[in-house]
Amino acid sequence: MPKADPVGLTSGQVRSFIDDGFVKIENAFSAALARDCRDALWADIGLSPSQPESWTKPVVRVASKSSPPFIQAANTPALHKAFDQLVGKDRWLAPRGLGTFPIRFPSTEAPGDDGWHVDVSFGTDNPDFMEWRANLKSSGRALLMLFLLSDVGTDDAPTRIRKGSHLTIARELLPHGEAGATLRQLSADGYASTAGCEIEQATGAAGTVYLCHPFLVHAAQPHRGKQPRFMAQPLLFPAGEFDPALPPSPVQIAIRQACGLAL
Repeated sequence: MPKADPVGLTSGQVRSFIDDGFVKIENAFSAALARDCRDALWADIGLSPSQPESWTKPVVRVASKSSPPFIQAANTPALHKAFDQLVGKDRWLAPRGLGTFPIRFPSTEAPGDDGWHVDVSFGTDNPDFMEWRANLKSSGRALLMLFLLSDVGTDDAPTRIRKGSHLTIARELLPHGEAGATLRQLSADGYASTAGCEIEQATGAAGTVYLCHPFLVHAAQPHRGKQPRFMAQPLLFPAGEFDPALPPSPVQIAIRQACGLAL
């Protein structure tokens, strides 16, 4: 018997993505998969959930993982349906795993990586990461994604999101054309132009995924809880460059509306 198609995002969720820059999908993958991913990451970092005395650093990073639990978590029917709805059918590449993983531990020490920023998406061959770039087409990035691999409450270092900040960044990218702007240019004023945005915290149960617009301004924060926070923050790769002959996706609609361009 063929499997039923996943229900997908509601029209209200798609509208919220356009206006706010993100959508929260609960139960995007199973708690069992989240546990398997955590177990693999514990093994990678050489620490144990039963030995908190060994948690001496505020954050430990793992670059990427492509073993079966990570591939399965990134490719559930619910997520594929949402990718189609936000990016466009056949306009994205199925993830081959997950990464990067900033594993955050309870600590009074500042993590040192909790500044506001946008994830740039091309020019990454430059050894100076401040010269990496983003452009209005979001070349090289279809979505920013936050995969919660553990339960994340308000004290557990949830990612901070500036709602609607993607619209401001789109307008700031507009005059830079195809070449785009560097991270150094985008961050020159500390993203002061988005300082008035309402802040959302990316909380939720393990298995929750936040699908975010590529231009969304976000930041880490210190961990004030009791249990380590496991999360992946991969990008979704586009299948190719933007094709103006195709109907605009919600990612593109948000950009065009922000810049006053025709839909």
